[in-house]
Amino acid sequence: MTSISHNFIKKLRFNESGLIPAIAQDWLDATVLMMAWMNDEAITETIKSGEVHYWSRSRNKLWHKGETSGHTQILKDIRYDCDSDVILLSIEQTGDIACHTGSRSCFFNNPKSKDEEEDTQQLQPANDMCSDLYKVISERVTKPLNGSYTNKLLEGGDNLILKKIGEEAAEFIMACKDNDHTDISNEAADLIFHLQVALASHDVHWREVLEVLASRRGAPRR
Repeated sequence: MTSISHNFIKKLRFNESGLIPAIAQDWLDATVLMMAWMNDEAITETIKSGEVHYWSRSRNKLWHKGETSGHTQILKDIRYDCDSDVILLSIEQTGDIACHTGSRSCFFNNPKSKDEEEDTQQLQPANDMCSDLYKVISERVTKPLNGSYTNKLLEGGDNLILKKIGEEAAEFIMACKDNDHTDISNEAADLIFHLQVALASHDVHWREVLEVLASRRGAPRR
């Protein structure tokens, strides 16, 4: 059950059909998962139940997302844009599937060229760079690539991976001591990469780290 108040609904600008577009976004890595429509009833029921409800224009009825598939969306937060005519839903997607095609996100098509707009290529949904990086690293675990530095680290196991983390941590510390902004950002990136290789080698998903960080947000200060 969410604690979000429904009082903001009266501030929203619905279209002539009483609808407003709603964008569902992953609450941890900010992946845009889908877009659908909501009306006053859908928003109210979403807040009341804590699970997202949309308005189906084709069926002209309230639509409880995941009611039949089990891929429900748990509401974490709601925001609306500067014109109050678009809603952004921060949600936890059960089953990691938001699209009716079985994909994580509905936004997986990308035109190959401006001249071939109908010729599309299915892509992974865009999200933050750290999550994208972890996807590449985890793919190297199951699908090794010849000559890959990541696979060299993975093959070396903890002895090599942890040694590199120590080296990168030392280089990051020195960059901070020198107060060189370029070196600091570069060494931080190297450190994050090697940390993620260690996570992947121990089958710990980057998302688990994000969940820990999220759980600490707003926690009492010590």
